[in-house]
Amino acid sequence: MATPLLALRDVALSFGGEPLFRHVEIAVLPGDRICLVGRNGGGKSTLLKVAAGSIEPDSGERFLQPGISVSYLPQEAEFQPGTTVAEVVRGGLRLDQRGEEHRVASLVDALGLDPAADAGVLSGGESRRAAIARALVSEPDILLLDEPTNHLDLASIRWLEEWLQGQSAAFVLISHDRAFLNRLTRTICWLDRGIVRRLDQGFAAFEGWSEEVFAREDEEKRKLDKVIAQETDWSHKGITARRRRNEGRMRRLKDLRTARAKMIARTGSVRLEADSGEMSGKLVVEANGLAKAFDGRAIIDGFSTRILRGDRVGIIGPSGAGKTTLLRLLIGDLAPDQGEVRLGANLRIAHLDQRRAALDPARTLWDTLCDMGGDQVLVQGRPRHVVSYLRDFLFAANQARTPVGALSGGERNRLLLARTLATPSNFLVLDEPTNDLDTDTLDLLQEMLADYDGTLLLVSHDRDFLDRVVTSTIAMEGDGKATEYAGGYSDYLVQRKAATARPATPRRAPGRDAPGKPVRTATKLSYKQQRRLDELPGVRDALEQEVAAIEAALADARAFERDPAGFQAKAARLQAAKADLAAAEDEQIDLEILKEELEGGA
Repeated sequence: MATPLLALRDVALSFGGEPLFRHVEIAVLPGDRICLVGRNGGGKSTLLKVAAGSIEPDSGERFLQPGISVSYLPQEAEFQPGTTVAEVVRGGLRLDQRGEEHRVASLVDALGLDPAADAGVLSGGESRRAAIARALVSEPDILLLDEPTNHLDLASIRWLEEWLQGQSAAFVLISHDRAFLNRLTRTICWLDRGIVRRLDQGFAAFEGWSEEVFAREDEEKRKLDKVIAQETDWSHKGITARRRRNEGRMRRLKDLRTARAKMIARTGSVRLEADSGEMSGKLVVEANGLAKAFDGRAIIDGFSTRILRGDRVGIIGPSGAGKTTLLRLLIGDLAPDQGEVRLGANLRIAHLDQRRAALDPARTLWDTLCDMGGDQVLVQGRPRHVVSYLRDFLFAANQARTPVGALSGGERNRLLLARTLATPSNFLVLDEPTNDLDTDTLDLLQEMLADYDGTLLLVSHDRDFLDRVVTSTIAMEGDGKATEYAGGYSDYLVQRKAATARPATPRRAPGRDAPGKPVRTATKLSYKQQRRLDELPGVRDALEQEVAAIEAALADARAFERDPAGFQAKAARLQAAKADLAAAEDEQIDLEILKEELEGGA
């Protein structure tokens, strides 16, 4: 076996309580491509810091072969205001490389950064790219990368994949991006309940391997429980019959019970359920000719779409292309410069913001979920104790009074998911929901979204997540144009390539039909259908006004006391008016779709 470039031998570390990990053995050999996987909060980032030499373990040894260079990318990097991007990247050069400015210039240009920009005020994506450039610039022998794809756009992720594939350096990756791990890694190191297991296969083998490990554990526990039951039965019968104890067997029984008690239970799964609330109308969002510009730069220019109930729409594009801007336009959170957005009836929107602005670092987890005080969270219409609900998201009871600012990135994201999913909604809007989540939680989020019977609109750079979740993809290329494609990210790549390669279709001479093409019997709506379509906007306006008037009347705190029967009649009419409004909306959408199909065929 080759001498390792870097090795951790019998390493253990704790922070005042239970060991975070113990008896860790990791060897990084020349050319190794390792993914370090495990649950959020399990100690992956801390273990990578031990490997980088930035944290000393409580016991054990870190070995680094003489002359070997190591570069470490932390999960979060902060830069001093007034420091330029070029200076940040230059800081990654070794002493013997100082003066090799071509290295700095090449990486800064490849990652689309301004070398003179102030690193202290960069956006999340720009800051991440600057940190990656600093980690790569020295071309080290070993790269230790903690969540390198966080906040990166798809173009940057693809660039990083290609760069790593072209290097001879060994590397250890922590990432939640399945596509990234599948493409790059050949070895798995799994940190699970404080112990590291190693499998010399790529990440694609992880799911099957972990299931085998858990199945063996379950069988061992079953056998141990059976032995304990037998020994317990013997102890009762033996003592009764002989009035004396076989001290050896009693000690063995005690040892068995102790061993069983010490078996650390596997970390539970996050329980994700979204309250879909009352059903929305068939139309959720209709946008026509949207345009938006900032400082003279067109972000969106002439975009139109229609989102119907049950659609799952993803938005992709490079950093700065305007994905969040488009999302905010589509939900009515931002007014367009031109065009219009029409939102459907009975919409209840739950919005997970990319900036995580809903989280106050000074507030506790308890206070974050219980905005109005008390100890109850309303989930799917049922009250839940806040600690019980936090356990669903893998928070311990003693974390309930912890400040949000003390949480890790993954824990903050789980908390925000808990807050968002507790909100009754039929339109779920998620801006970068996958950042900092472990793969197990990602799997459960995907399952929850598959079962969600409302409408989904999301921004994401996670290719695997998009492929598993969305039914259509809006691609923004950074030029103000946005194009919608059927399917997920892989479908978008195929369709975009085909559209680029497709030759222009020659026009036929007027009056000449293609051979064999059937003649359409209808090219437009009937008179009755068109008349109804013209009437429906007015019908909807009248119903919307009626709904608003009834809701205002019912909002009077003394309305029921003054006229209980009238109050009940208004409440019943409100439900009927909402149903009529949704039906009118559905009818209008159906007629508009039929009109487009007929005119398009003509």
